[in-house]
Amino acid sequence: MKKTMFSALLASLICLALVVAGCASKGGNAESQAPAQASGSESGGGQIHIGAALPDFSDKWLSYLQEGMEKYQKTQDGVNVTYVDAQNDASKQLAQIETFISQKVDAIVMVPVDTVSAVDIVDRANKANIPIVVVNRWFEGVDKAASYVGSESITAGVMQMEEVAKLLGGKGNIAIMTGQLGQEAQIKRTEGNKQVIGKYPDMSIVLEGTASWDRAKGMALMENWLNSGKKIDAVVSNNDEMAIGAIMAAEAANKADGMIFAGVDATPDALEYVKSGKLQVTVFQNADGQGKSGLETAIKAARGEQVEKNVYVPYELVTKDNVDEYVKKWE
Repeated sequence: MKKTMFSALLASLICLALVVAGCASKGGNAESQAPAQASGSESGGGQIHIGAALPDFSDKWLSYLQEGMEKYQKTQDGVNVTYVDAQNDASKQLAQIETFISQKVDAIVMVPVDTVSAVDIVDRANKANIPIVVVNRWFEGVDKAASYVGSESITAGVMQMEEVAKLLGGKGNIAIMTGQLGQEAQIKRTEGNKQVIGKYPDMSIVLEGTASWDRAKGMALMENWLNSGKKIDAVVSNNDEMAIGAIMAAEAANKADGMIFAGVDATPDALEYVKSGKLQVTVFQNADGQGKSGLETAIKAARGEQVEKNVYVPYELVTKDNVDEYVKKWE
């Protein structure tokens, strides 16, 4: 009797198990069968993911460009931006771009470390069908990017040197302090300087050297120049940080009086030097405007909108006469 009851119970349990298994097979498993959630702009109005590859977080002017991007990002709903620092290492920046590509970001914003690797980076982004926007540093082949956002560097060099020539009355010995060799801004700003100097028979370049955009290196280079014994009437620098370093060295040697100093960028620190009369010339390069326009263009490209091939942000001459106007821009 007990054996018969046990057999009947066992048969019932087997039948129940078969019914449950059949229902599960028919209804499907929600966890394994449901389609994966799309990411980025493919999710139908979801988050847009932008990869921002910057060359050096410690560079003062570039930090303002990044702030411009971050401020604009806060005005945009559904936009996520990942910022990475290449630490001025071209191979590191390439690896960071490859990571963005593997993550399938919706667009990339890049300020290139150098003009050689930049060409390859743009090509890789294009092959992955990811729009890439190049900001600030122009190079041969940048036309293959979705857009270039920046300023025409040669204009800064021309504006800067024309004002220096005016202050010197068209006569004097010029020392040109350049940025990192091979970069577009270094090449073109210096070219602009030399174009102007070539118009004045009584002006000549007596010294030229690189301080790689850095204040401390600018100070060290200026110390070497002062020790050379050559007469210097004006130090014309590719950026403000190097110019400030040159001023500091000249002051320490008690040789700053009567010497003209010129930079580019019109950073807050530089504007203080202009107000004090120590830095006579700088050229405003709108870091905030370039950062904002770069990210804005990348977001449009990520959404499939048409973007301008070149977005130019103009340079503006800054002297003691109009410096307060530019101080307000940073407030």
